[in-house]
Amino acid sequence: QVQLVESGGGLVQAGGSLRLSCGASGRIFSVNAMGWFRQAPGTQRELVATITSGGSTNYADSVKGRFTISRDNAKNTVYLQMNSLKPEDTAVYYCNADLVLRRYSNWENYWGQGTQVTVSS
Repeated sequence: QVQLVESGGGLVQAGGSLRLSCGASGRIFSVNAMGWFRQAPGTQRELVATITSGGSTNYADSVKGRFTISRDNAKNTVYLQMNSLKPEDTAVYYCNADLVLRRYSNWENYWGQGTQVTVSS
């Protein structure tokens, strides 16, 4: 069974740091783009950061300079280092990835189950 498994969420004070991890497991041929999204109560899910298989990154303006996305292709894992956290960063963070399950097949999009990040003021 192919799945994305997240870890690293929790409660932190404003100004603190957290590191999220997300690993893709199961029978996977390759992993294309990976990313993080977040959703606060009463809001739509929004993009936080993405990273291509080649390492090109993209960030939401609200997290530029504070968050860093990275990946370990050998482990099919993506990370999100979050520094200088603010109360408005409080949300459920979701991992997202485009996975190729078999040679010559198209990629399929997968979501993780979400991990809660709470930043207290």
